[in-house]
Amino acid sequence: MKKFYGQRAYVQSAGVRNDMEVDGFSIAVCQELGLELHRHRARSFEDMQQWGDDLSGYDMIVALSPASLRLAQELTRYYHLDVEYWPVLDPTGLGEGREAKLAAYRQTRDQIRARMLARFGPPTEGESDAEPE
Repeated sequence: MKKFYGQRAYVQSAGVRNDMEVDGFSIAVCQELGLELHRHRARSFEDMQQWGDDLSGYDMIVALSPASLRLAQELTRYYHLDVEYWPVLDPTGLGEGREAKLAAYRQTRDQIRARMLARFGPPTEGESDAEPE
């Protein structure tokens, strides 16, 4: 989001749990588009709340898995906040060998990218060199 839309929106990434480092395959396929994830750290909704991020300050949560959708709906039941579900392929555990695994991760990356472009429009001028497919 930040690469495509810059300061147009405040974006925070969170998941159901924070017990994992960002996957190396995710880092590799995002780097192909000039997206740097190597310094990104996974955090949970609980971490966000403990660090002072109030979910009521957001306009929307995008859930990428059924588990994150359920948790987002539970956490936001008292807020006027949109929760959108973008079902995408979970590439973890798919593919035999490096190239097959990278292909699965690229498919997921491209699904997320297509959803962003469909939902929010073309990247803000000057923010992304990545052309829509």
